[in-house]
This record gives sequence, C-alpha cells and structure tokens, in this order.
Amino acid sequence: MSRLCDLSLDEVTDGIRNQHFSAEDYVSHILERIAKLDADIKAFVSVNSDHAIESARRIDSKIRRGEKVGYLAGITVGIKDNISTKGLRTTCASRVLADYVPPYDATVIRKLKESDAIVIGKLNLDEFAMGSTTEFSNFGPTRNPWNLDYVTGGSSGGSAAAVAAAECTASLGSDTGGSVRCPASFCSVVGFKPTYGSVSRYGLIAYSNSLEQIGPIARTVSGVVRVMNVISGVDPNDDTTRTVASPYSVESNRNHLRIALLNNLTVNAQPEVSKCIYSAMDTLSSAGCICEEITLDSLEFALASYYVIAMAEASSNLARYDNIRYGFDLDPEGYEWNSYFSKVRSNFGEEVKRRIIVGTYVLSSGYYGRYYLKAQKVRALLRREFKSLYSKYDVIIAPTMPILPFKIGEKIGDPIKIYYMDIDTVISNLTGMPAISIPAGFSNGLPIGLQIMSDDFQEQKIFDAALLFERTAKIQVRSPL
Repeated sequence: MSRLCDLSLDEVTDGIRNQHFSAEDYVSHILERIAKLDADIKAFVSVNSDHAIESARRIDSKIRRGEKVGYLAGITVGIKDNISTKGLRTTCASRVLADYVPPYDATVIRKLKESDAIVIGKLNLDEFAMGSTTEFSNFGPTRNPWNLDYVTGGSSGGSAAAVAAAECTASLGSDTGGSVRCPASFCSVVGFKPTYGSVSRYGLIAYSNSLEQIGPIARTVSGVVRVMNVISGVDPNDDTTRTVASPYSVESNRNHLRIALLNNLTVNAQPEVSKCIYSAMDTLSSAGCICEEITLDSLEFALASYYVIAMAEASSNLARYDNIRYGFDLDPEGYEWNSYFSKVRSNFGEEVKRRIIVGTYVLSSGYYGRYYLKAQKVRALLRREFKSLYSKYDVIIAPTMPILPFKIGEKIGDPIKIYYMDIDTVISNLTGMPAISIPAGFSNGLPIGLQIMSDDFQEQKIFDAALLFERTAKIQVRSPL
C-alpha cells in the first residue's frame, strides 16, 4: 500500500471523504514527515501543527455526521511566506519582518480554508521573493529533494521542495518573473502562473505589483487545476481581478492542439535541456498535436525589460519598511530620523539592497525615460507579438529553465548569471499571460521542466496540453525521498 504522503491530491480528498483514512491520520502523517525530513531540506519557516490537527478533526467530525465538506477537504497546503496568514507569522524570509504576524488572511487563504484545505505551514523563499535559487533567505537556503547539494530554484523554492518531498499535498507560491515555474522545473513538480487578474493578490506582500501573481504547485496537473478552481475569481479587495471561466476541467481529451515551439529559447538552452524539450515536442506530435517551430527575435529584449520594471516597482514597494509601522525590535533612542532609517534598512539582505538601488536609479530624474519608459515599450511590443501568435496557435512551448539545477553556492557571487536564468520565464509576467511548468524528464538525475504558455484567460488550453503530455510521457511524480 502507498504511503499516505505519496497520494495525489485527488486521492487524498477521495480517501478522506470515503473514510478510507481520516483527515487527522493524514495530517499526522504529513507532520511526522516534516519532522523527519525538513531539518535537511529546510522548506518550512513555520509549521502550523496544532491548528492543522484541530482543522483535520473538524473535517472528520463533519464527515462522520454526514455533513458536506469542502472541495479540497483534508489536503495539506504549504504557503509561501510572503502571503498573509492570520495569526501565523509571515516573514518574507527577511529580518525586517522576522516577527510580523498578520491580522488578516489573504483572499487565497480564506478561499482555501472555506474549501476545507488545511494550512500546514509557511514556506521558505528568497527574501521578499527576490531571487531564483532560494539562497537569498534569512533562514538559509532550501535544498533540492532530488539532490540535497543542489538549489531548488526560486523564489518559491520552499513551495516546490515541500511538494516534491511530499511534505504537503500542494502549495502556493508567487510568480513575478518565474518564481513558481523555476522551482517547479528544478524540483520536478507542476507549477502554474495564472493570467494576471485571475487570482487575487490581496494579502500578497508586494514586490512588483504589475508582474506578480499567486500560483499553485502540486505533483500532478490535476492537483494544480483543482487548487485553481478554488483560488481564482473576482475579489472586491483587488480591483485587478476578473471573472474567469472556471471550473477548469481535468477530463479534457483534446489532442489536436496547435503548438509552437520557441526555437530561439530552446536551441540556446543547455544541450541536455534542449534535447529534452525537442523530445517533449515529439511526444505531443505523436499524441495528435500539430507542432511547429518558430523564432521570435524580440525575446532578446525581454529580460532587460523585466528587470528594469521589477526593480523599479520593488524600490517603490519596499520604501514602506521603515520599522515604525511594523518591523523588528530596534530602539530609536539616540538616533535622528535619517540615521535610524538607514540603520533599519541595512537589515535587508544584499540582493534586496541591490534591487532597491537599481530600481531607485532607473526611476530617478534623467533616467526614467532612458530605462523605465523604454522597458514599458518593450513590454507592450511583446504583448502585441504574443497576441498575434495566439491567433495561430493554441499554446507555445519552451524550456522552463535554460539550465539544469546547480550546486548551492555555485552562482551566488554572480548575480548576472542568476538573472539570466529567468530568460524563458519572464515573458509570461511581462505579457500578463498564463504559463505552466510540468516535469519533462531528467538528466544525470536532475529534473527538467517543459513550459507551456497561452493567451489571456486561456488556462484551459494550457491544462489540456499539460494533461495530454503528462498522460503520454508518464514522467515520475513520486517523492524522491
């Protein structure tokens, strides 16, 4: 019999509803697994043990009484530690918010709780979600369950590693330039970045408002779809949200999708990655899809445009952390305002400081037009070009990451190399369009992800393609540990 932790999201909810096992048994098993593994993986910042057990007992009681339970009854969900959870510490992996406990739940958390999902704890990330490896965390790096010497990707590294190690059924991350899809690729799980506006950002601690989205991670496409059915939709607390065409289906059998492979992203990837993505295209072709290769030259400007916009918005958003409204314990006695403000902000990590400085520079007088305005024009150009492509193709595929996972510490001294890792993922954030990363294979035991993108609010097309590939390719989804 499978370990409880190895069950898919669908199997967990079905098993609990049909009383094959109790929610309490399942949650207790997950908590034991966290206690056993997480000292090495370091995916969790906080574990919500007592509250999780109490929630599981309430679900079991409702089932015994014959009452209706929620759509996600009994699953354990880990939450990236930049999403507000009432009464549960939310640190952004930063010393600046080390003891911050939000007085409210983010909208996505409220929706999860209403569906009877259980928040099992808060997950590690690059500080304020600024990074692609989860090495820039005040709590230390999260380690890849497939090889503990390697990075998980980031910034939602804890969210991907916890799912890959079966320390939770599913998780939530945030994706500003690939921060859900990058670690999903490196950890061989499924990570989804929704269309901008399809999921509420109310309660997400802001890094770059115009780029970021909350997205789910699970071991299967079906698990991601089911979480999306709960968290998506209009929220009066977030004016950017829109009505979506949910519920999304996991039953689609479409196999005549028109698919374009972005040639210039694929051939410029590491040879092992490129080979795997071409193999994935062959798999989709053999399943009945119409696949073609295309080249889009304007992609060479995407990464620079993304980092100008993201760092400018980060500079603005992080100006609020002055340690007066909230922050850590630092007595202001003996300081005047400027020296106190400077002392407080020296507690940001090096990567956050770097992004604040660059962002302030590109917004400054004389440089706004040269950098920020030009980046916004590139963004508009990319959106127009992708809109045109989606009139011809249902989905576009490419590598999620151009490289394989690498050893912890290998690139940390060279931020440019780390920024370059995001070259394939930033496209969907700049255009606002949805994208998913699904497991595509392995090279030397290290995971490779396939990225599938589509037009605004065409999540179902992405899910159709992802489900088709998942069912055809049969890549391993069982926990490596």
